[in-house]
Amino acid sequence: MTGTMTGNPYDTDLDKTGANFMPLSPLTFIRRAAAVYPNRAAVVHGDWRITWSEAYGRARRLASALQRRGIGKNDTVAVMAPNVPAIYDAHYGVPMAGAVLNTMNVRLDADTIAFTLDHGEAKVLITDREFSPTIKAALEKCQSRPLVIDIDDPLADGGELLGDVTYEDFLAEGDPAFDWSLPDDEWDAISLNYTSGTTGNPKGVVYHHRGAYLLALGNILAWNMPVHATYLWTLPMFHCNGWCFPWTLAANGGTSVCARRVEPAAIFDAIADEGVTHFCGAPIVLNMVINAKPEERRSLPRTVEVMTAAAPPPPAVLQRMEEDGFHITHVYGLTESYGPSVVCVWNDEWNDLPPDERAQKKSRQGVPYAVLEDLMVADPKTLEPVERNGEELGEVFMRGNVVMKGYLKNPAATVEAFGGGWFHTGDLGVWEPDGYIALRDRSKDIIISGGENISTIEVEGALYGHPKVLEAAVVAKPDDHWGEVPCAFVTLKDGEDATEQEIIDFCRDVMAHFKCPKQVVFGPLPKTSTGKVQKFVLRDRIAQS
Repeated sequence: MTGTMTGNPYDTDLDKTGANFMPLSPLTFIRRAAAVYPNRAAVVHGDWRITWSEAYGRARRLASALQRRGIGKNDTVAVMAPNVPAIYDAHYGVPMAGAVLNTMNVRLDADTIAFTLDHGEAKVLITDREFSPTIKAALEKCQSRPLVIDIDDPLADGGELLGDVTYEDFLAEGDPAFDWSLPDDEWDAISLNYTSGTTGNPKGVVYHHRGAYLLALGNILAWNMPVHATYLWTLPMFHCNGWCFPWTLAANGGTSVCARRVEPAAIFDAIADEGVTHFCGAPIVLNMVINAKPEERRSLPRTVEVMTAAAPPPPAVLQRMEEDGFHITHVYGLTESYGPSVVCVWNDEWNDLPPDERAQKKSRQGVPYAVLEDLMVADPKTLEPVERNGEELGEVFMRGNVVMKGYLKNPAATVEAFGGGWFHTGDLGVWEPDGYIALRDRSKDIIISGGENISTIEVEGALYGHPKVLEAAVVAKPDDHWGEVPCAFVTLKDGEDATEQEIIDFCRDVMAHFKCPKQVVFGPLPKTSTGKVQKFVLRDRIAQS
């Protein structure tokens, strides 16, 4: 042996080059889909069919047109739209221009929209005319008016055009052969999503290309998705970037079937007429499906895969869905974790359990996605993991590549969220002996009655088991003796009638008496712009009563 070698041979002369290293980005998925499946349907909207070749061309046109208007790296492009082709285009075209995509919730009020446009410093707003009344009011409140581009969708319901150019005309300004490039760094921002907080201004959650790439693939693994899935967009693409499924569907070579409105008849029609195999939705969507009227239903030609998350689904709802021919995969996540990052992986031995026990198993949140590095339930102050006994309560913590970059322009909130090297979810749960986590509540929603913790999720699950109950929410009510007791707010199914005592007696038959509601209030439930029950409104009602 001659010469002297310094350093470890695995480190010397083995450098990253253009041949062996590229930043991870979901933008590569659509390039591959267009090359491999050019003539397969990528997006379906009414009678409109867009192939993967055409979808890639539309994304490149959008990127090109944006750059010609001076939009570049780290400029924010906001989109206000339901599930239509334009918002799908934007998931690729905006980051291809180097910009950051901010998809906005279509149910937000003008003040909140104005805040997010200003806070995110949006240079461009692509907006569907159906939401023009709210957008028009928001633009009048903005400190700086962005370039406004109108989506003039023929399926939109009313509204007016607010901008100088329609979306399709804007696309025509772009080059379908635009030579886009990957980000220089996979840590570069790809999107901005605002949380729907109940108090104060929403926080801007920033995603990076690496996390979007990994979560998009993680969805395929968690759901066992076969190639060429036909996916119905019941989940809004504006919510956590549609849980990253706009990018997942390109990696899968699948087809996106757009749904401007989420209605039971439209869901059953899409399954029967478009061959839908998969859709996502919060428990409120599942509840809508199982309570569909006979005239809205159509027989299922196949088992349909459904992924559900958001508020923990009541076991009774999961059981009904599966009895109706839908197969449920239960996931859990937050805006800060790119959407779902925890999944209730199913074990075959559970198939032999009675239906109600299977539903209880499936209602748990589960274990980490393959692309989430760490998950634990721990003491929120010491970060000491709780015992895996299914009883000791703790906060859920995550860490890994599918956790946000942080909160835009809010370093204090970012530092607090990442304290101790973990992301603090604010959700309370238990760790079960098999390693699965099960949520019990948000930290602010737990009820402490006579020194005992009561999970509002558990009480709500019992209420959903009542055959007359359509929706239910439980909050704490002050009590002179116990400190707090559960108060239930219940919406009954159409045509049904029930008394307060009937509901309370039902709960007393299925759970410990101290956990049962002491009061039941009937009527519709107030909801946030993402469909979650506004428990702070219910607490205010109790305080004012």
